[in-house]
Order: sequence, then structure tokens, then C-alpha cells
Amino acid sequence: MMGSNREYICISYDLIRIGCFLKVAFVVIIYLSCFSIGQVGGSIHEYQNEGFIRRSNSFFFHGGSEGLYASKVHIDSDKTSSSSLEENHLNGKSFIRFESITFRRTKESAQKKNEMQQKTGLVEAIIVEVKDREKIGGSYLHSPAICCTPELSKDGPCKLGEVIIHQNPDNPSSPQRLQTFFEGQDEEATMVLQTVEINRTGMYYLYFMFCDPELTGMLISGRTVWRNPEGYLPGKMSPLMTFYGLMSLAYLVLGVVWFLWFVQYWKDIIQLHYHITAVIGLGMCEMALWYFEYANFNATGSRPMGITLWAVTFSAVKKTVSRLLLLVVSMGYGVVRPTLGGITFKVLLLGLTYFVFSEALLLVENLGNIDDLTGKARLFLVLPVSLLDACFIVWIFSALSQTLEKLQIRRSMAKFALYRKFTNSLATSVLLSIVWIGYELYFNAADPLSELWQRAWIIPAFWNLLAFVLLIVICILWAPSNNPTRYAYSEETGDDIEEEGISLTASTVILAGESATKTELKERKVSSADLFGLVEDLEEDKRE
Repeated sequence: MMGSNREYICISYDLIRIGCFLKVAFVVIIYLSCFSIGQVGGSIHEYQNEGFIRRSNSFFFHGGSEGLYASKVHIDSDKTSSSSLEENHLNGKSFIRFESITFRRTKESAQKKNEMQQKTGLVEAIIVEVKDREKIGGSYLHSPAICCTPELSKDGPCKLGEVIIHQNPDNPSSPQRLQTFFEGQDEEATMVLQTVEINRTGMYYLYFMFCDPELTGMLISGRTVWRNPEGYLPGKMSPLMTFYGLMSLAYLVLGVVWFLWFVQYWKDIIQLHYHITAVIGLGMCEMALWYFEYANFNATGSRPMGITLWAVTFSAVKKTVSRLLLLVVSMGYGVVRPTLGGITFKVLLLGLTYFVFSEALLLVENLGNIDDLTGKARLFLVLPVSLLDACFIVWIFSALSQTLEKLQIRRSMAKFALYRKFTNSLATSVLLSIVWIGYELYFNAADPLSELWQRAWIIPAFWNLLAFVLLIVICILWAPSNNPTRYAYSEETGDDIEEEGISLTASTVILAGESATKTELKERKVSSADLFGLVEDLEEDKRE
């Protein structure tokens, strides 16, 4: 009774500690959710009184960047100045639309201007395809200036106070500039509502720029809407909608097959099978939620906050449960040990920590504009997740080594062969992961401006596909059957070899062979005893 009471007290204490950790984790997640919800955008880029940054002799604000496909249907030129293109006439059209863009300069800057003068300040919106980025400012007449200076305006075709642009002879519309002027002493200038059609496939950047130093301190507000021919989903994300749809069907098929196995052998189901079922169910919900999230995003241009939160949470939960499943299987749970014992708290703590950080990373990645997450911010969130993944990998392989050693000592050859296959599969997946991480690092280093945006969807797709394949391997190795003792836990005795033979082969030949072997051993023991007695009699005769 004392032992059970102590165990109960320890378990209760562990649950209290886990409860406290959950409260802290919940507060962190809610904080990150609130922080991210204010930045919800996607293809609709919101600007809320944001400032400009000085570069060379210019001031600029990054208005967004996305991969856009060329229009399949051209926009009516009579409607390009309108902000209300009818949604049912947008199919096949690709554009960037400027809505309610307002520039607000300081009162001091406005009062320096002549009230009767019409143009007292210029702001330009520059749309440039990434491969034409060097045609803005730069080496014009061997000058590093971005804005046209009095000297350059005398010797070249640029106009004083404007951004220097070299037109692409192959594409005269790139880079493209849209100009907005302040009038008199007005503190605000509103950009004309207009739509710019995209006729060439590429990665496009939008910059708002001005050259007049007196406009320093100016703020921008409003929004721009970016659209592809098939919808508002950014070009680098559009293939993922199809991928998530196919993956949800793949999980559905796996779930049906697993359910049929489950029903057929329901009397022989062990605890591990319920854990595998949970991972399959979570994967199915995760893929379906991401598909509907992308479909809604594609239709509206904004991320559906509710669906996105659910998709992010299911992703974090599924990733956590999947890693915990691999860990407990590697520890031999249900095979060489009936419970995890004293390490249960450590396993749960690692899982909860991983859930919090992965949830935080997914929230910030998916509840902001597509290009809002800077490299430093992403590194700050990715680093702890990567370290926790490394902890999982080290612990899993360490546990696998101990489990294989125990099975080999106990001569449970069938279970040993099962775990050896599992180890080989897991090692292969880790090697593939390392190779893919190297490729991902190379891809990001070689493509800092997202020029290879049409292939970017492959990187997240690979991880989902690898997790699915590994889940299939686990389902095959631990599939329900009418002979669950081949991987179920049983009390190990001196007759472990005999139990293994009965459970795996059910062959009377093996039993007969083992009986014969035992008889031979007994005979050998008897003959050895007789020989030992004969030697002792001879030694006594010699003494006499």
C-alpha cells in the first residue's frame, strides 16, 4: 500500500507540473495569436501608417512581393482605373490593384510649400520583376544614385526628383512607375484607384519611393490586392492546394485500410494500435484543413483566421504526437515494457515543449503576409524547433539501441527482426531528411530574391510526404493481426525461446524439436555425472 501511495503521489505531482506548464504554454500561444492576427493579410497587403527607409539618395517602403503568372484574359482598359472589378469576371486575370493608398506627410513639410502650387511633392509606386531589379537606379552614368540629381538630369534622360529607371527593351512596361503628387499645403495625397495588369510570369516586387528630403517622416496607409489568373493564392503556394487535396485523400485511403484491419482483428488490438489510429486521424484532419484554408485563401485573398488557427493547431498536435509515437515505439512500449514508468513526465514535457514552439512558428508563418517574416525572426523561431527535433532524434535512436539489445539478450528473434526493420526505415528517413535540409539550405542561399518561386512548394511538400511514408511503414510493421504476441509485451521467463516459437510459428515440429533438445540435454547431464563419479572411484583406489 505504501508503494502504491507513493506512486500515486508522484503521478499527481507530475500532473500538477504538467498543468502549470500547459497554462504557461496557453498564455504564450494566445499572445502569439493576438500578435499575428493583427497582421493577417496574404495576397491583400495592408499598410497601416508605416514609414519609409532611406537608401542612397532615396526613401522607400517595401509594399510586397509575390510570384505572379501572366494573365490569360486581358483586363479591359476602361476598367483599370476602377477599384471594383467584378469578382465573377476575374478568372484568367492577373493584376496588382491599388486601393485606398494614402500618403501623409508631416505638418512642417506641408507648410514649407506654396499653397497655390499644384505639385509640391512626388511619391512613386515602382512595380518591378525581380530579374529587372538592376534597372532601378544603380550604375546610371557610373553614379550609385537611385534618384535623379541635377547633374544627371542635364546629361541624361532622367527627370529631377524622380527615381532613375532603365526600361527593359524586351519588356518596355518593366519596371513600371505610378506617380502621386501632393498639392499645395495638403498633408495628405491619395493615390488614384487603379489596376496594373501582369502580362509576364515572374516574381514581382512593389516599392513606394520618393526623392524629396523634405518629405522625410511621411507615412503610408491603405492596401494593395495581388491576384493570379486562378485566384488570389500566391504563385509559390498555389501548387500546395492541389498537394494538400491529394494528401487528404491519401490519408483517407490509409485510414480506411487501417479501419478494416482494426475491425477484422478487434479482439487482438493492443494499446499501440490506438496511438497509430490517432496519428492517422490527425493527419487526415490536418491535410483537409490546409486544403480548405488554401481554397478559401484563393477565393478571397485573405487567410481565413478560424480555419488557419485550426489547421495550424492540428499541424502542431500531429507533429508532436507523431514524434512521441516514434519515441515510445523506440522505447519498446508494449513490446519489452508495459509502461514508460518514471520517464513518462520527461516524455510529456518534451512533447509539450515541442508543441508550444512549433505552434508559435506556424502561427507567425501563417497569420501574417506571405513575405512579412524576416530571416532573423524566422531563425529565432526555427532554431528551438530544430533543437527539439534533434533531441527527439537522439533520444529515439538511443532508445532503439537499448530495445534491440534487450531483445537480443532475451533471444526474442521475431521482435528483434521487427525492430531492426523499423530502425532501418527510421535511419533511412533521417538520412533523407539530412540530405533534404542540405538542399533546402542551398536553395535558400542560391535564391535570396525568390526567383525560383515556382519550385518553392516542393520544400514543405517533402516533409509532409516523408511523414506519411514513415507512418505507412509503422502501420505495416505493427499491423493488427490474429497473432498480436509477435510484438505485444509478455512476461519474460526462462522459456522465452519456447514462447517465441509458439507465437510465431505455431508449429508442433518446433515443439517436438525443443522437447528432443531438452531430453538430449538431460541425458548429457546424466552422462557427465556418471563420468565424474567414475573418476572419483579411481582416485580412491589409487590411495588405497
